[in-house]
Amino acid sequence: MTERVSEPMAAIPERSVRTWPGWLGLLTSLALMAVSVWLFVLGLPMDVWEDPSPLLLVVSGLLFAASIVLLNGLFVVQPNQAEVVVLFGRYLGSVKTDGWYFVNPLTTKRKISLRVHNFTSPQLKVNDANGNPIEIAAVVVWRVVDTARAVFSVEDYNAFVGVQSETAIRHLASQYPYDDGLNEGEPSLRGSAEEVARALQRELQERLEMAGIEVIEARISHLAYSPEIAGAMLQRQQAAAIIAARQKIVEGAVSMVEMALDMLDQQQKVELSPERKADLVSNLLVVLTSDRAAQPTLPMGR
Repeated sequence: MTERVSEPMAAIPERSVRTWPGWLGLLTSLALMAVSVWLFVLGLPMDVWEDPSPLLLVVSGLLFAASIVLLNGLFVVQPNQAEVVVLFGRYLGSVKTDGWYFVNPLTTKRKISLRVHNFTSPQLKVNDANGNPIEIAAVVVWRVVDTARAVFSVEDYNAFVGVQSETAIRHLASQYPYDDGLNEGEPSLRGSAEEVARALQRELQERLEMAGIEVIEARISHLAYSPEIAGAMLQRQQAAAIIAARQKIVEGAVSMVEMALDMLDQQQKVELSPERKADLVSNLLVVLTSDRAAQPTLPMGR
């Protein structure tokens, strides 16, 4: 007997709820309160020999209670805020325009901020694409764009952003090396900041879409090797920088030697034998590529 896997529930689409102006609800409540007071006065006996009217007193109490209940339907929406309205567990709609409103007083309402939020992740210790342990952290700029998904699709959308952001950062760090190393042009966390930021934003948007959240920007705020390998990696970077500098020096020295030989051949002031040319090339390369000042040696002929 095969087990039947239940399908995930479809996301509740956001919609607008029907509202009335807040002043209308307040006036209605005040009118009921005034009528209840008037009926209460009518229900009281005019003198001590008359009995009070139970019917008028009961109606007065009911109207007064209704006027108090109506006040629960009043609410204010601040700029860049929204109000999610639910009636007996059923989603009626959302109000995203600022103002003073009145809805069914039996509904429950939840405020949702539509302002831009920042999430700064803690420093996470992960392995990059080469397996090197690194420390990484990021800043995520986000906001709620779908209030229905934010309230009903996830338990707590603020905590959901935090968990999914850390998961996306860990996954991103495993896709790129810390540095390009010997493979020049390869995307890396340190050398391809813009590309890495776009990749992080795309992955976060995919993860947070179900919660009705828009990722405005996501960037790495901290990036470093773990302390246990930081010294070794620093030596490797220094060695790579020395090799690159030496390559530039050798390229420049060779071009200068070629230029010197071409000028001697063009001016034809000195004729050099192949042995003398080899000695000249060797001496010039030693002088140009050495990291110390040259010490001239004068030959002593007999």
